[in-house]
Amino acid sequence: MRGARIDGRALDMLAPMHLVFDQMGRIRHAGPTLAKMAGDLSGRRLSDTVRFRRPQLSGDPDEVLDQVGRRLMIELDPADGRGDPIRLRATVAPLPGTGGILQFAFGPDIAEAVGRHDLSAQDFSPVDTVIEILFLLESQALIRAELAALADRLDAARREAEEEAATDNLTGLRNRRAMDRRLGRLCETRTGTFGLMQLDLDHFKAVNDSLGHAAGDMVLEEVARILREETRGGDFIARVGGDEFVLIFEDGVDSDRLEAIADRILSRLAEPFEYDGRGCSISGSIGIALSRHYDVPTPERILADADAALYGAKRSGRSRHAIHHPGSPRPHRRETDDAAAAAH
Repeated sequence: MRGARIDGRALDMLAPMHLVFDQMGRIRHAGPTLAKMAGDLSGRRLSDTVRFRRPQLSGDPDEVLDQVGRRLMIELDPADGRGDPIRLRATVAPLPGTGGILQFAFGPDIAEAVGRHDLSAQDFSPVDTVIEILFLLESQALIRAELAALADRLDAARREAEEEAATDNLTGLRNRRAMDRRLGRLCETRTGTFGLMQLDLDHFKAVNDSLGHAAGDMVLEEVARILREETRGGDFIARVGGDEFVLIFEDGVDSDRLEAIADRILSRLAEPFEYDGRGCSISGSIGIALSRHYDVPTPERILADADAALYGAKRSGRSRHAIHHPGSPRPHRRETDDAAAAAH
């Protein structure tokens, strides 16, 4: 069909990355995909718009038309004028009597270009193999998103399992495992001073013996509630044994503050509880140790000293607290066990 002309809209559909230039080197039209990436090119000079990198050409139309049948490597500036230039491959064909046409295609960096210019299948010819690449890229993106979501779910499940493993089932407080981890980290990092408070309930065994274990569980839950209410959200509370609790206070605590907290806790523990219409009474004893009393604090030493202070408070009459001070005697635990058992 010699001399046949193709409608511009049809050319845009079949070759959306084309550029038409006239014999004077003026750009007469650019396909919609090319315009999306590089902006409105109509009326601009070819030599000012397209940089021919291989082979190196000035952009003169006659010089460009001499490259018919060769693959050209070119650069265009992006529409927003920011970022790296757009690198494309090109081929040129003459338009007899009117100039020529450059058809562009992406190179190996097609995935980056698609993302950078927000291109979709509608920006390419329906028969362009880029459509298949876009499908693969979209499939990969969906797979990556699903894998990321799965990883998030697994991570959430892991955190939940770790949380459950470090939580006391009855009171919802932290357990001994969590306490060991927290205290070990504080001693290892030594990023600040902290105080440790060890609480042991008095007369708890009598509640279990007289009212049953359900009453004992109720008392433990009430104790946990009191401890939460008398401490801050960031303070650490753990149930580490049947009726034994450990509290850890960070952020530059001092003995006066810890003694005030201990007084409040002991005062509330001394208030009678009621279970199934029957009253039950307990009290508590507290031993306190502060990390600033140690050159190199260790979990074992701090716990042992807080325990010693606790049993010193028991021997002094119960429902009171005591602070361990450097150089104070540390009684052997066995020496106090009999007295403690008698109270329980």
